[in-house]
Amino acid sequence: MGIGGQLVTIVVDVANVMGSRPDGWWRDRAGAAVRLHAEIAKLAASDRAIMRGEPGEAGEPGEAGEPEEDSAEQAGVPGFVMVLEGAAKAAAARLAPAEPQARPAPQARPAPQTRPEPQARPEPGMPGAPSGSAAPGTGLRPVRPGEVRVVQAEGSGDDAIVAVVRQLPGRRVVVTADRELRERCVAAGAEIRGPGWLLGLLRG
Repeated sequence: MGIGGQLVTIVVDVANVMGSRPDGWWRDRAGAAVRLHAEIAKLAASDRAIMRGEPGEAGEPGEAGEPEEDSAEQAGVPGFVMVLEGAAKAAAARLAPAEPQARPAPQARPAPQTRPEPQARPEPGMPGAPSGSAAPGTGLRPVRPGEVRVVQAEGSGDDAIVAVVRQLPGRRVVVTADRELRERCVAAGAEIRGPGWLLGLLRG
């Protein structure tokens, strides 16, 4: 947590981050997601991901939605949420058994899983929002500092990311290069970093 107990959560657009580095991810999307999860878990256990309210990606000017407060007040050890979509969702079954998972959609056949995590749903009025979907601030429990959580998108990965941003408390930082998704996340109260920022941290 940052000074004053503010939670900090980094929400990772897994598809976008994987697509930003040509390491053969397209041959095995689930395998690439598993590798990225291992890298992020290692980063989360270190002190290299402490957030200090920097103005944007290294060498870039500040981006919309990022605060200007004193960096000491913004510093915090983050938790991570990795949002999986499409074929990459198969990675969830290959992660450690203790990894919290998203709850299947109501009509889906539930698969055995450990400590299920409620699925991030689009908010009412958003594309694909089901009747009676969770109100803002509900559905997902807060992410602990140093925790790496996986959420499986029921449909659109972008909608799931925006839903996660709306449902989690504290400071939320979304990692994506998708311009439309960036705009939606800023409107939902998140800050933005590009994939290069996260990959730089992973490289150490």
